[in-house]
Amino acid sequence: MPLTRVSLLKGKSPDYRRAILDSLYQAMREVFEIPEDDRFMVIEELEPENFLYGKTYLGIARDDDLVMIQIVVNNTRGPDKKKALYARIAELLAKSPGIRPENVLVNLVDVPKENWSFGMGIAQYA
Repeated sequence: MPLTRVSLLKGKSPDYRRAILDSLYQAMREVFEIPEDDRFMVIEELEPENFLYGKTYLGIARDDDLVMIQIVVNNTRGPDKKKALYARIAELLAKSPGIRPENVLVNLVDVPKENWSFGMGIAQYA
């Protein structure tokens, strides 16, 4: 059910990028209890001129290792679950591939269940 998009600066290794996706998937499995194999993820590398960010917005010191993560999910979870997910993502990404928590930006987008079609032209959750 989650659709995850990750944006970062170009130049990281395939292992680094895979570690990001694996850590995100693990966090969603643990905190949001998504089913096994419910894994729909995209990672994109951008040139510096296409990757702009506030280096100190809200007093958080970011650098060029910033990853911007957007996760689209069903609107079925409350603020406490969302906060737990943010914390677990930062914790796991710090372990693998070694991203400082200051460089982890997460945007969660809640949508109604009927906003999904996983194929066959059918709204499987509607």
